[in-house]
Amino acid sequence: MTDPVAHIAMLTLDAPAVEPLASFWSAALGWPIAFQDENYAMLTGPTHALGIGVTPDYTAPSWPDDGHKQFHLDLTADDVEQAAARLVELGASRPDEQPGETWVVLLDPAGHPFCVTDAANWG
Repeated sequence: MTDPVAHIAMLTLDAPAVEPLASFWSAALGWPIAFQDENYAMLTGPTHALGIGVTPDYTAPSWPDDGHKQFHLDLTADDVEQAAARLVELGASRPDEQPGETWVVLLDPAGHPFCVTDAANWG
């Protein structure tokens, strides 16, 4: 293994509006909103941050994926179905297309797909 050139410090999501996504991810992850204005928000986690930036003419990724999604977040929970239900209460939606049995695909309020799974399934 070589020395890293850089480290991931923050992941930033594009969005049509900041507040709904900042509120959703803050509640979902339990991370405080460190900064928020009409164009940008930053949530701070224990080791990383999540940014949310307004993008003019935002287009949500499609699900099922048509090859344009590029990446998604994977969340872990001890009880996947309970966590998925709570995330839906917070503003996520659960699409009909569910390609696996050990994870649940959800869409955040801006349409970004993400998964909830039990980390024990990762081996």
